[in-house]
Amino acid sequence: MRALIIADIHGNLEALDAVLAAAGPVDSVWCLGDVVGYGPDPNACLDRLRAQPDLVCVPGNHDWAAIGRIGTEDFNPEARRATEWTAAQLSDEAKTYLGSLPLMVVREPFTITHGSPREPIWEYLTTAAGAAENFRYFSTPACLVGHTHVPALFYQDPEQRRVQARFMSDGEEIVVGPVRFIANPGGVGQPRDQDPRAAYAIYDADRHVLTWHRVSYPVEVTQAKMRRAGLPERLAVRLAYGW
Repeated sequence: MRALIIADIHGNLEALDAVLAAAGPVDSVWCLGDVVGYGPDPNACLDRLRAQPDLVCVPGNHDWAAIGRIGTEDFNPEARRATEWTAAQLSDEAKTYLGSLPLMVVREPFTITHGSPREPIWEYLTTAAGAAENFRYFSTPACLVGHTHVPALFYQDPEQRRVQARFMSDGEEIVVGPVRFIANPGGVGQPRDQDPRAAYAIYDADRHVLTWHRVSYPVEVTQAKMRRAGLPERLAVRLAYGW
């Protein structure tokens, strides 16, 4: 069984399509939230995602903000503008779907959520110390999170008896089972690790291996769509630089 693991699509259809093509045939797709927000194609991204095999999807903070489940007081002005635009674009069917998603799903050997197992919608796991506090909030061997848009691994080091953190590059992998870990595949539609390529991961259940991947996509096409839609210029510019 091969599962495609994606997070933070953020309405970027070109990036999503590039990931789906690069991943090849998969048996399941696990989406870690924030399908919409920032980008110009929220409905199309939801349609594309919902057409995938054996889909598992949890909501992110931008998904909830776009349907009014949470406020945008804590968003920066550009994110707030993009959220308001996204909310106006979403179909009733898309809003109903986003509102129906569970905060956390278990697909052995993983717990799947957006921010963290402790706080699924809002918590950013950016440090080993922050991740360490979350290990007691899930019971599976591993947990998958998104939200930061950065490919990362937080693992319990059996020798040093503490949680270690590392950024993950294209082609790096980890065997699921020997140590407990929290993994982030990185962002599909708005990477923030100075690499503009869309990020994703593949879980090979036969080998028990999780592998990180990157793929280029036509950033300029997404940028042109954003400008035509009147979305904030900074949100378009940042796609070319991966921040």
